[in-house]
Amino acid sequence: MAGPVADIREMNGSDLISALHLAQQAPAILGQVSGSGVTSSKSSETADYYARLEQLLLACLRTGDDQSAHTCLNRLSLRFGPSNERIMGLRGLYEEATAKDQSALEKCLQEYDNTLSQSPVNVPILKRRVALLRSLNRPSDAISGLIQLLDAIPTDAEAWCELADLYQSQGLASQAIFSLEEALLIAPNSWNVCMQAPFFLFLFFSFLFQIKWSLTLKCKIHSRLGELLYICASDGDASRLLGRSVQHFSRSIELCDDYLRGFYGLTLASTRMLDNDYAGVSGQFPKKTLERLKAFALLKLGEIVESRSIDDQYWASSRSELIAAKELLNRQ
Repeated sequence: MAGPVADIREMNGSDLISALHLAQQAPAILGQVSGSGVTSSKSSETADYYARLEQLLLACLRTGDDQSAHTCLNRLSLRFGPSNERIMGLRGLYEEATAKDQSALEKCLQEYDNTLSQSPVNVPILKRRVALLRSLNRPSDAISGLIQLLDAIPTDAEAWCELADLYQSQGLASQAIFSLEEALLIAPNSWNVCMQAPFFLFLFFSFLFQIKWSLTLKCKIHSRLGELLYICASDGDASRLLGRSVQHFSRSIELCDDYLRGFYGLTLASTRMLDNDYAGVSGQFPKKTLERLKAFALLKLGEIVESRSIDDQYWASSRSELIAAKELLNRQ
């Protein structure tokens, strides 16, 4: 579909600026459908149109345009039916986003429980319930909900990643590492790993966009696992854990050659191994290899920081990462 929304799916879903830009296009996008709810052209009936409509719904919720979000939700519901599980998840998301107080959120939670009592494996509702429990500061219940989800669908890599994040927030590092290792086993053998879209947002991806998304996912899982192992190295068996950390950061940048967090982590992990004379200990990397990895990571980190500093607005959502990378480079 031509027009101002042609590149919606190329926008960074975690970037509020992109969300605002997309939400501002609501009149143009929604204007393609007549007031009667019948599409004004055949192209509007394509899956691509409804993918755009769903992303517009999410963007409008993020930017406070509840009226346009409600219009998007109604049109999606009209097309796919209110009993469609995906639509039920989006409606739940809308109700949460527009809730006025704690009691309204508790009511949403009760509605999720009622739905699950009739359909225990309604995946969008299971995920929304977990997300709501997290926002209500009930991590133990959220963990239980995720375990329930994974009992039903053990091949959901995103759910394993979310479970790892919850475990880490509760100081359960070994369980978090196990969860990420499970996610790696499940995730496609792909180029990269993208968790920039929140685990509970359900998008009508086209086939090609699904491939791109799965490619982004694995890179970040490796990097996240490297971060956890690096943190755990402070508690014991530092040589082995740091060695594994270096391995996962290396795999991350191999899969995605411009991933800032991967190069940042590789710099930290290799530096720590060199500073503590862990090179060559118990089968670890030789000193020369670690020195080369560190030098390469610093070089690439500098290139990434320089290139992204030029287009600062585009990378506004990751500005904190750029600042941290600059500080690390200044210390070397």
